[in-house]
Formats: sequence, structure tokens, C-alpha cells
Amino acid sequence: MADTYYNYINGEWVPSKTNETYASINPANTDNILGFFQQSNEDDVELAIQAAESAFDDWSHTAAPTRGDVIFKLIELLEAKQEELATIITKEVGKSFREANGEVRKTIEAMKQFSGEATRLTGETIPSHDSDVFGYTIREPLGVVGVIAPYNFPLGIGIWKIAPAIIAGNTVVFKPASNTSLISIKIIELFEAAGVPAGVINMVTGPGGVIGNAIGNHPKIKAVSFTGSTDVGLALGKAVTTRGAKMQAEMGGKNPSIILEDANIDETVENLVISGFLDNGQRCTGTSRVIVLKSIAKELTEKLVERAKKLVIGEGFGENVDNGPVIDEGQLNTYLHYVNSAIQEGATLEYGGKRLTENGMDKGYFVLPTVFSGVTRDMTIYREEIFGPVIGITEVDTYEEAIELANDNEFGLSSTIYTNDLNKAFHFVREIESGVTHVNIPSNYFENQYPFGGKKASSIGPREQGSTALDFWTDYKTVYIKP
Repeated sequence: MADTYYNYINGEWVPSKTNETYASINPANTDNILGFFQQSNEDDVELAIQAAESAFDDWSHTAAPTRGDVIFKLIELLEAKQEELATIITKEVGKSFREANGEVRKTIEAMKQFSGEATRLTGETIPSHDSDVFGYTIREPLGVVGVIAPYNFPLGIGIWKIAPAIIAGNTVVFKPASNTSLISIKIIELFEAAGVPAGVINMVTGPGGVIGNAIGNHPKIKAVSFTGSTDVGLALGKAVTTRGAKMQAEMGGKNPSIILEDANIDETVENLVISGFLDNGQRCTGTSRVIVLKSIAKELTEKLVERAKKLVIGEGFGENVDNGPVIDEGQLNTYLHYVNSAIQEGATLEYGGKRLTENGMDKGYFVLPTVFSGVTRDMTIYREEIFGPVIGITEVDTYEEAIELANDNEFGLSSTIYTNDLNKAFHFVREIESGVTHVNIPSNYFENQYPFGGKKASSIGPREQGSTALDFWTDYKTVYIKP
């Protein structure tokens, strides 16, 4: 029988007021229940907010470098528990053990970046028109804040939202994705072991529509950082900003990769596999639109299909496995829906497009990496985010047509161009409407010391990570002193 886990409020593990639970299930084998978690409601959120509010005064007045010491300790704990954490991620998300280990490594890298931010909570000294006035700015925490994390990188995104929030002196109410609740329990255990005082971080599990809305609409929540779908993010953002609080949202992407005639095709194909197929395409920065010059389209398509066929699909702990299952039945059905719509609208299915059920995979949500050619700008597959291992190929006559097509989308998160033409590369960087862009690098490539975020319907609010990591989590106070 699987264990039952509780909410974490004011430093204690407590049951929900509802006395109801839900299961987190292994997507590779739906018979395997990983644990039962609290199906909380607004009353539980209220308790978490009260605990965070009570802890705020002491925590915000703790010296910032002392707050940063928590993150130094967290690095040690993450390194010591890397294999355990990767194992849970593989079981709960479905990604291969190799990719799960990569997520833990990226989380450690992020904490190395964030750990020094506590001593960079700097303001400015600014000359006054009055020689007797000394003027300067200081940065202050906001108060109680909300963090709502997704399932695709549950350890990484959960921690790299919480870490800058608490370094800045805020206290947190954390709502993880329901289908990755077990790894979220481990996040709390890590922060607790790193020395975070009671009430500084609180976690409430349960349905997004209930918990997310309660966080978004509560007058004591001063800011909300969210990663997830655009529809949910925009609705949440409206609720948060309408009452005057701050909103940060990283949402959908429909990320283009332009491929010109002078690109190295073999290297490009490898990069498309990394950005479009690994992690089952469950990355907001993953490549889903390939825009290629007609003269090389046939070669690129054939090589991409050939490479897709070599990917090993199976249970994440299997030898040399590239992809495990997608996260749940809902995502499986989304994948199948978009495959069917692409076929009905006239795209050519070059490879994939089906669920895998042989060799025991019938108990999980396994799918083939999928390649469509003949995709046009009016097709659903060109417009809407799938969040699955599906790449659509669109042919163009010129680079100018390619850049126009790349920008013809409501999303603007990430992008890539593959070329050895320096002029076109720099033109692309100037003209592409995305918050993150690349040249000859997979669209999902990132490093934590750089700011991250998108344009258009992909993002709301200040960037995450990098030198801007604390911008969202602080307010400026301007001070004028006349001795």
C-alpha cells in the first residue's frame, strides 16, 4: 500500500481539512501508485497564508547573507541525494533516468547561481539637486507570495522559483502540480533540512482550479509566480493583477527552428531530436515548428525520420532509453488529438503518430516521436502547442519567408536558426519575436545565469533566473536624507 503524504504548513506535516486524497501514478505503469496526497481546499490555503504571514517579519529581518546560507546548504543536499531525486522524477514524470539526472544537475547549477544573489540585493546612490540631500534606493521583500509549479521539470522549476523568493525575504505558499506531488514533498524536505524556519515555505497540494484560484485571489498574496499553460496563466494573471498584486508567468511556446541551405544537416538533425523529441517534447522551449528551405527539405525530413526511428522508447530505467511515457492519459489524448487533426487537415505523416502498447507498454502512456511534412500556416498543428514529441515541417523558398512565418504565431518563447551565414544569423536575432533565441543550438538550451522568459502570449512579468532573478520578488524604496 502506498504511503499517504500531507500538506506542509508552519513547519509541520498536516492533513487537509477535506479529509480527501488523490493518487500520484507512475505513467509507465498505471498499476503503480506512488503515493496519496491531500486534496486540499481554500481553508488549507488560508492556513498556509496565515503561517507565511506570521513568519514574514522574522524572515524579512534576517540578514540577507544569512538567508542565502540556506541555498549553500541546499546545494550540498541536492548533490548528496541526486540519485534518489532522479529516481523519483523518472517514476513520477516518466522521463528517462538520464534526463531526470540532467534535471537534478540543472537544479544544482541554478542554486550555485542563486546562492550569491543574497549579497547582490543592491540599490543605488544617486546625486541630488540639493547638495545637502543624500538619496539612495533599497530593495525590500513583498510579503507572502505564491509559487505554482508545473509537472515537466517539477524539481527544477519548483526550487528555482522558491529560492529567489525566500532569498529576497518573502515567505511562500507553494502549490505543485498534482501529478508530481511526490517530488514536491522532497523539495520541502530539502528546504527544511537546509534550515528554512517554520512558516517561511508552506506547501498545499490539490486541484489547480481550487488551490490556484485561492492563491491568485487572496488579498494577502502579494505576488504569484506561475509556470504552465497560457490559458490558465492569462486567467490567473488577470485575477492577480486586478487586485494590484504582481504576476510572473512562463507559459506556452510554439518554438520555430529555421534551417538554411548552408546549415550542417547532420548536426541540425541531432539538435532537433534534443529539442523536439527528448522528454517527449514536454518542454515549453522545445522545437515544434521546423521551417526549412525547399532545396534541403527532402534531405532534412529523411534524416530526421531516420533518427527518430532510432530513439529507444520504454520504461525510464531501461538501458539506453531515450523517452519514457508522456505524463498522463490527458497528455496522451492531447497527442493523439493533434496527430489526427494534422492528418485530417492535409499534413503528411512521415513517422510516428501512435501509442505504443507492445512489450508491456500497454500499462503506460508511451508514444512514438512524430514527424509531419507539408505543414502550412493555417493548420492547427502549426498554431497550437501540443506539448508532445511532434515536429511539423514547413517548406519555404526564401529566408525572408522563413522569418515572416516564424513570427506568425501568438507565442514568442524560444527560437533557433541553423546557418553559417553571419549576416542572416544576426538579422534573425534582431527580428525574431522571442524572449530566448539561439544560433546553431537547440531551442531548449539554457543556462541559469542568463535571464529567461518570452514575448507575446508566452510570458507575463519580469524574467526569471540570471541577473534579473530578484526583480520580481522585491520592491524598491527610495530614501532622501537631509542631516
